[in-house]
Amino acid sequence: MDYEKARAEWKLQLQELESLHLEAYENSRLYKEKVRAVHDKSIKRREFRPGDLVLLYNSRMRLMPGKLRSRWDGPYRVEKVEPYGVFHLSHPSSSELIKVNGHRLKLFHGEKVAKNQELEIFLLEDPPTVED
Repeated sequence: MDYEKARAEWKLQLQELESLHLEAYENSRLYKEKVRAVHDKSIKRREFRPGDLVLLYNSRMRLMPGKLRSRWDGPYRVEKVEPYGVFHLSHPSSSELIKVNGHRLKLFHGEKVAKNQELEIFLLEDPPTVED
């Protein structure tokens, strides 16, 4: 009789352990969903159209001396847009296309400034001295 009682208690412990395992699994899934939602909300969606000028991030720049040099190369022109963030770029000095991920790109604003006809010029003067 003592064995029957021990067997019943053992089965109960196994069921309790399995329910704790399933609860931990469900909590882990909920946590991952929340973390994914927060991460996806902070990602900037970048959309480029063919003809846009962009700058390309050079991740291999750390091998070159000069830590104050810019890691952005360009400008490049977007020639073709493919699904899942793949862009074909062309450099004005060469005819070959470069295939890159959209996360390595940012919009180049230099052309808009160059086309603007109004330009405000500030002349810097020396500060007035006591003798003046």
